Amino acid sequence: MNGIDLTDLFAGVIHLTWGSVFMMIVGGILIYLAIAKEYEPTLLLPIGLGIIIGNLPLSYMINAGEHGMLAVLKKATIDNELLPLFIFIGVGAMMDFRPLLAEPLFALMGAAGQFGIFGTLILAILLGFPMNEAASIGIIGAIDGPTSIYVANKLAPELLGIIAVVAYSYMSLVPIIQPPIMRLMTTREERMTHMEYSPRPVSKLALIIFPVVVTIAVGILVPQAAPLIAALMIGNLLKVATVVERLSKAAENEIINISTLFLGLIIGSTMTAAKFLQLDTLFILLLGLFAFGLDTAAGLLFGKFLYVVSGKRINPLIGAAGISAFPMAGRLVQKVAQEDDFSNFILMHAMGANTAGQLGSVIAGGVLLALLGA
Repeated sequence: MNGIDLTDLFAGVIHLTWGSVFMMIVGGILIYLAIAKEYEPTLLLPIGLGIIIGNLPLSYMINAGEHGMLAVLKKATIDNELLPLFIFIGVGAMMDFRPLLAEPLFALMGAAGQFGIFGTLILAILLGFPMNEAASIGIIGAIDGPTSIYVANKLAPELLGIIAVVAYSYMSLVPIIQPPIMRLMTTREERMTHMEYSPRPVSKLALIIFPVVVTIAVGILVPQAAPLIAALMIGNLLKVATVVERLSKAAENEIINISTLFLGLIIGSTMTAAKFLQLDTLFILLLGLFAFGLDTAAGLLFGKFLYVVSGKRINPLIGAAGISAFPMAGRLVQKVAQEDDFSNFILMHAMGANTAGQLGSVIAGGVLLALLGA
């Protein structure tokens, strides 16, 4: 037929495997959850599509050497940790540190909410994972996608795809996973604890100084966390300065949205059947869930401790907001508190713990990188 080889025309069909088909179905499920159930759609939708693209046989988007579109994007934005930093600039522009500055006590809840990271690291080592992979798996417990990607890309790039998907998937499942743990570990009396909100006033000067001081302090004490914390604080400084509104709006809208879109596509495309369909993948899924639950439980236990030592004036549910899923965890604490008493308003306290959890996860990631010399 004039030199035309039909095997070239149908090469994609010939090289299609059952594993690739299964992964495409997984991608389709994520797209369904994003659209039908609205589970973190800005994350799961591009990740799901990326998985489908990544498992297309002989796709020129990923299999054209260094010239495939997603291969070029990965090299330019993931391999050098650029997109996670862009996302953190946007997150910083959306954060309000006034509740934390008004009540610094809740910074301790942000620290308690990172316990699961190190507990899971130990468990992963006991299960046979090398130290670098165990640390990358443990950081899933922070429920902080950009930090998980940043740490995994430095310590265990071969696990980047699955760790990113697990971290973001559990972020989307916070409203499903956390409430049962909250109800199990607290009594109705504890959940009904009212907290007065009469914080000290926080001046604009304090809001401006805070991101600068945090950047310097973390940069000196935990240099490995400096890129993440600096990006977070840059975004926040744009917001509190109030003189660069265009930059602040761009950070919390265009920059974070575009970065999230490309990040999802790239991470999804790395989840090929050869990498994903392994026994270790199941262990990572279970360990990530364990880390999430352990972080929540540790925060609640610390909240119960404060409940006792404060003379029952601190609602222990606040401890569940000490993870990094901002602002979802803080809002969820408020929702659970109002299940027993609709007049119970603890949102501002929860947001203080939630912002502390965001800072805590970044510092915890830096500590892991420092310990492993990355």
